[in-house]
Amino acid sequence: MRHLVRELRATLLLPLAILLIPWGQEAIDQLLFGGAWNLPMQPGGSITGVFTAPFSHGDWGHLLGNSLVFVPLSWLVLLKSRKDYLAVWIGVLAMAIPVWLWWPRGSHGLSGVVYGLLGYLLWIGWLEKRPSTVVLSVVVLITYGGVLPSLLPFFSPAGVSWIGHASGFAGGVLAAYAMARQSR
Repeated sequence: MRHLVRELRATLLLPLAILLIPWGQEAIDQLLFGGAWNLPMQPGGSITGVFTAPFSHGDWGHLLGNSLVFVPLSWLVLLKSRKDYLAVWIGVLAMAIPVWLWWPRGSHGLSGVVYGLLGYLLWIGWLEKRPSTVVLSVVVLITYGGVLPSLLPFFSPAGVSWIGHASGFAGGVLAAYAMARQSR
């Protein structure tokens, strides 16, 4: 029982521990650099931008908005397994590479991962066709489906990287396919 409690605690704390990175980066950015220290994916920039971009935000509001959605979606994926959670991160980062290579503008923020988590959660139920994951997908669709139009450029406000959202979503769908295939 003690092991189960430790495992549950670690699972619940994982997204919060990950959030220490962007919150720490934003604190350093605001306190020492006046909001000018961003770590985006830049066209023609280093590939390290693919890995730093999710942890860099434009300001506190940007970070808070992403954090408030990141935590519950992370917990929902972690209900399935840490392996699935890792698959989403890998899928999101893999799908960010073409954006880094060919998209003409830089982007940053945790929203690509948020949309990856969303894509995974929406797709996994339909792929596995198990009652528990179908219910999960439906609940997520009802709760978060209103943000899906922002995957399209004409529904995204100016300055918002719809391509970052769409590539993240595709990475989550890719992870769902990989994990559903593995569970067969």
